Amino acid sequence: MAVELITDPDDERIADYRALTDVELRTRWEPPHGLFIAEGELVLRRALRAGYRPRSFLVDAKRIDQLGDLAESGPAYAASQTVLEAVTGFHVHRGVLASFHRKPLPAASEVLAAARRVAILEDVNNHTNIGAVYRGAAALGIDAVLLSPSCADPLYRRSVRVSMGEVFAVPYATLEPWPDGLAQVRAAGFTVLALTPAPDAVAIQRLTAEQRARTALLLGAEGAGLTRAAQAASDVRVVIPMRREVDSLNVAAAAAVAFWELGREDPI
Repeated sequence: MAVELITDPDDERIADYRALTDVELRTRWEPPHGLFIAEGELVLRRALRAGYRPRSFLVDAKRIDQLGDLAESGPAYAASQTVLEAVTGFHVHRGVLASFHRKPLPAASEVLAAARRVAILEDVNNHTNIGAVYRGAAALGIDAVLLSPSCADPLYRRSVRVSMGEVFAVPYATLEPWPDGLAQVRAAGFTVLALTPAPDAVAIQRLTAEQRARTALLLGAEGAGLTRAAQAASDVRVVIPMRREVDSLNVAAAAAVAFWELGREDPI
């Protein structure tokens, strides 16, 4: 299949890529239409390897020679930077975008059955934080992620980009109802650990071997932290001990520290 040249920003063949900087529009439009956008060659090739089916590719015309092989996987279009910017709303400096079909999400029970260690996110609605948490999860031994219904979309373009495509490597599902669904996690044999800066919480490195055996780490939104209901539904409240009177970390940084601690004795 040849790469087709696009000269009109209103060409319907590239409608998937319109107004990519309009967060509200994209988050309302993409999931119901069963698509997501990936940006950059490394990220979109990871999506392909993970089995996501492309709807189309949109390439900077100057990079056709480098990226022309994408046309073997699905419809591929090329345009000048002027046209790309008019369509998307920003300078596509990575040179390539792709639109992919979403996969049906598995049930939380299916994800839990195949995991030993999971992360559970409550109300994390910042796309950058979501992407960073997934990148840490992939790197540091987390087998799956469960999301409360109010979390941001892991397949939103910014989340995908920040994760460097690792959102495709970590299975995830929505945990409903919230927070009552945490009982399902406990019933599956996990110890639910609520990460909090509370001074009376257990230092995470002091967990017993039994508490570490199969863990579900519960993380809250930036600033607000975990709700009282989520903490009450956990088995153990844990804290990352800190110095110099620092009371908390960014949720993605805290997640990475906790992920490493929970998996530090794993064979590599």
